[in-house]
Amino acid sequence: MADKKLQIGIIGTGNIARAHMFAYKMQKDAEVVALADIVPGRAEAFAKKWGLKDARCYPDHLSLLEAEKDNLDAVSICTYNAAHRDCAVAAFEHGLHVLLEKPMSVTLEEAEAICKAEKASGKILCVGFQPRFDANMQNIKRIVESGKLGKVYYIQTGGGRRRGIPGSTFIEKETGGIGALGDIGCYSLDMVLNAVGYPKPLTVSGYTSDYFGKNPKYYDESERFSVDDFGAAFIRLEGGIILDFRISWAMHPDSPGDTILFGTEGALRIPATDCWNGSVGGPMKLYFDSKLGKKTKKTVMLRSNIGKGSLWNQKIGSFLKAVRNGTPSPIPSSQILINQAIIDGINRSAALGREVTVEIPEI
Repeated sequence: MADKKLQIGIIGTGNIARAHMFAYKMQKDAEVVALADIVPGRAEAFAKKWGLKDARCYPDHLSLLEAEKDNLDAVSICTYNAAHRDCAVAAFEHGLHVLLEKPMSVTLEEAEAICKAEKASGKILCVGFQPRFDANMQNIKRIVESGKLGKVYYIQTGGGRRRGIPGSTFIEKETGGIGALGDIGCYSLDMVLNAVGYPKPLTVSGYTSDYFGKNPKYYDESERFSVDDFGAAFIRLEGGIILDFRISWAMHPDSPGDTILFGTEGALRIPATDCWNGSVGGPMKLYFDSKLGKKTKKTVMLRSNIGKGSLWNQKIGSFLKAVRNGTPSPIPSSQILINQAIIDGINRSAALGREVTVEIPEI
């Protein structure tokens, strides 16, 4: 395999597949050779647009996997959320490595099935959390691990857009399954959970609403809208950490508030932004007492990602490196299973109108 390019298939050739394709084009050791899409002609059109003259095109994921299982090394799954489980499980059953778009799935049960299929196959799963490669995201984790904050005991986090409801398959229960919670909420959760070591959730008290998506005053496709456009939760984590979370596709303020990690020795404030992935919106602030007991505030300037390639290139490059070298996934599924469990808990709690317990399945 050292001299041979990794052979890649893409399942689902809609909008997000373009970001995957652009990143694959930047990799010297991989080539996309097979495409599948349930919309007639879309895989062929994608191949033509990207100059994939020899790419084999298929009408669905099973046709691609059955025909190409001996030719491919890995697949990118870029379908709508509700199809993630079936596509990922089938890919593992056909002996392929999987790069799966976020969120991992719609429910915790689906995520469990994906992780069990991964384990049984001996292949790796990498879920599409490219913000993990952002220098500022990594710096948040570095600050927490340095001990400057002491024991982190309370976190408030979230993100969203003032007006940013997507269209297409995102907004219907049948295809999207979940709305803002899965689309951008998973990113905000990952930012802080990764920083504190991904402790398991114990209980969740959640809330969701759809006031903007179902109102024609705010959204042109309101008659199709059947998922959440806002979610919030109070989550108890192992280790005595409380997580106060909210996320939104649409709201009247610009932001639901900054992210703040409260620690026994200090605190870290991460300015909010109305961008799509809940990333760092400006210089961070560290609050602590000096050795002389003086209250101190320190600005943590933003770090540059210049010279490292785009976050997408880094994500796909690290996935391909793990495939080639037989090393663990750069974004372990065991962590994203916890992320999905929290989203699932928010939905269950919102539906029941009460707090629910969360149990992480054994894989």
